Amino acid sequence: MSKVFNYFSEAFEELKSNVTWPEWAEVQRLTIVVALFSVIFALATWGVDELCSRAISGFFKLIKG
Repeated sequence: MSKVFNYFSEAFEELKSNVTWPEWAEVQRLTIVVALFSVIFALATWGVDELCSRAISGFFKLIKG
């Protein structure tokens, strides 16, 4: 159990002393970029899904006759 405690203690110390944290303005800017990309990617996925759904529907209507 002491190894686990030692690991977390060293990891926390590493985060405090050796990690370069970004400025708050950069965090906000990057958060907006990620949110916009997520929305755009979701819309693109929805569009491809709709296109495939309509293509498959059309195909089955065509072969059903």
